[in-house]
Amino acid sequence: MRVTRLRHLEITVGTAFLILLAALASTAQSDKPQEKTFTLEEAVNFALKNYPAVRAAMERENAARAGVSLARTRYLPRLDSLWQSNRATRNNIFGLLLPQSLVPSISGPVLATSNNDSVWGSAGGLLFSWEPFDFGYRRAATRAAQAADHQASAEEAMTRLEVAAAAADAFLALLAAQERVRAGQADVERWQVLAKAVHVLAENELRPGADASRGDAELAGARIQLIRAQELERASRATLAAVLGIAGTDVRIDAGSLLSPPPSGALAAAALSAHPLAKAERAKVEEAQSRVQAEGRSYVPRFNFQSAISGRGSGANTDGSVAGGLNGLGLERANWAFGLTVTFPLFDFAAVHARKQMEAANERAEAARYDQTVQDLTGQVEKARAAWESARLVAENTPTQLQAAQATGIQARARYQAGLGTIVEVADAQRLLVQAETEEALARLSVWRGLFAVAAAQGDLQPFFQVLRAQGAGGH
Repeated sequence: MRVTRLRHLEITVGTAFLILLAALASTAQSDKPQEKTFTLEEAVNFALKNYPAVRAAMERENAARAGVSLARTRYLPRLDSLWQSNRATRNNIFGLLLPQSLVPSISGPVLATSNNDSVWGSAGGLLFSWEPFDFGYRRAATRAAQAADHQASAEEAMTRLEVAAAAADAFLALLAAQERVRAGQADVERWQVLAKAVHVLAENELRPGADASRGDAELAGARIQLIRAQELERASRATLAAVLGIAGTDVRIDAGSLLSPPPSGALAAAALSAHPLAKAERAKVEEAQSRVQAEGRSYVPRFNFQSAISGRGSGANTDGSVAGGLNGLGLERANWAFGLTVTFPLFDFAAVHARKQMEAANERAEAARYDQTVQDLTGQVEKARAAWESARLVAENTPTQLQAAQATGIQARARYQAGLGTIVEVADAQRLLVQAETEEALARLSVWRGLFAVAAAQGDLQPFFQVLRAQGAGGH
């Protein structure tokens, strides 16, 4: 029996130990950064959903849209209500008091004596006000709010374009860094094989010992270049994770067909007036125009239809006596009224004229900024197209360069093994080969980057992604 109990105890302890190990392993695994893999289009879409600047731009657009709704409420009538109860003395004096906000007003006859007796007083009422027409002032103010909404919408689109461009640039930079690592790794592997062969030849006195030392130096140099390329790759990976809004996550990328031969055709030209930045500047011009119109409609009579119903109560009697108790808390006398009020600020013409000139100058300034924006965008598109064309021509020549470098490397190693060449010739050929391999991979990538730069400069990334999907490099 004791043996059986000991056996059960051992099994229980062993099971608990395994559970503890599993929990520790699970905790260690959860502490590791999560890994995510993105294609280029997936990375751009992920950044647009998660990057804080995009969310901030969306909320600014929501605020501007609410501003339009606020401007439209000026067309609605007003209905103001009031209720007041107080306990106060009722000493009144004959005479005029200019409008002010400090001395409470008292209605009623002037009493012969003054005392500190207090009474209850109350008042309540409703005032309905409506401006039936305003000579276009409210319409101009609403148009200004709508232009501000259009500006906020265009600025949001511009923010999305900038975030998408940053995500794509970080993605392509990481891909380029990976290609440099790949070329550096291949160079290290070739030098490892070659250095080993040189050591064998030197040990058999078929080559001088200096060749073995040169081989070791070249291998060490290749390793140093690989370490630097790996450092750049890690930095590029961290940059991409930060742009995606998931800093600290181990981000992996799927190159798709970005390293395959890119399309030879250019993207179709787009109207720069549709660029988000141009739209934002155009909205500023429209807002300034609306403000000029609003100022032009401000020096006009203001018509207000008003109707009111009110009631008052007081514990003070006209003969000077005081009604005790709760008299005065109720509305004892009621009145109603309606009418049309016309106001016109006669002496505001100078201020209105100055404000109109100021808004007109702002309109001309915004129009000039819009023209400058179109000019800048045109220059950016032309520079992007020039860079794309140059990258395309370079990509056409890199295969020839790589093929020649590979042949040179083979010949240099063959001559060295046959005793006809030197280790210096082999080292030069190796450097030429790793440079050609790197440039051949980066040249194809540069064409894609140039194509993306053209799309970004034109303000619309969809044509680029359509080409990318056609090449099989889009989403899964």
